[in-house]
Amino acid sequence: MTETRQFPDLTAIVTGGTRGIGLAIAAALVERGGRVVLSGLRDDTVAGARHTLGHPDRVEALRADVRVPEDAERLVRRAVERFGGLDVLVNNAGLGRFASAADMSIEAWRETIDTNLSGVFYCCRAAIPALRARGGGWIINISSLAGKNAFVGGAAYCASKAGLNAFSEALMQEVRYDGIRVSYVMPGSVSTEFGGGPPGPGEAWKLTAEDVAQVVIDLLEHPQRSLPSRIELRPSQPPRRG
Repeated sequence: MTETRQFPDLTAIVTGGTRGIGLAIAAALVERGGRVVLSGLRDDTVAGARHTLGHPDRVEALRADVRVPEDAERLVRRAVERFGGLDVLVNNAGLGRFASAADMSIEAWRETIDTNLSGVFYCCRAAIPALRARGGGWIINISSLAGKNAFVGGAAYCASKAGLNAFSEALMQEVRYDGIRVSYVMPGSVSTEFGGGPPGPGEAWKLTAEDVAQVVIDLLEHPQRSLPSRIELRPSQPPRRG
């Protein structure tokens, strides 16, 4: 049996870490000895995630909105103050507002773009100096296959994820010689509460949040000389069409 690699000296920020994919990523890092600062939008979900993860000596949970540049800076500052530095930034916070372009409100458009794209920029901009101070690290952006496979009613969401993909590609080239590796993960259908409610029956074919978390762990274990810069993750056996 292969021994699970431990990350006792690793400090990570996971945005949107109170449930779903973000919580699974945080749990996988803590399980391997890592120290995690996670963020969420509500005090109750932040407290719930902190309780779920346990290990109060290695977990910090903050209410922070990635759409606010000052909150992004506060997340990084807290990681450095509490744990002495920063090694990994996982930009997972995201939302979906689904409507046709003609029917979508300006508020819903801005909320989607500001969270899924601008929020990633704010967090990266805040984190890069801390990562450079450590001699390098990882930025892992959780995107979506919707960033390359557009669909009706998904104009804002698809645009935000396509923009995130392009941002990640450019950032990867900008910081590679600082020892910072940038990857983006593009999951397909994942069984989470992202749609606004708990997963329903008949979703066993979908990816799980833990599947996405495993990709993040695999990236962190990857040899330093190479970089899987884009990972597409699909259910192995989605329902047959027709």
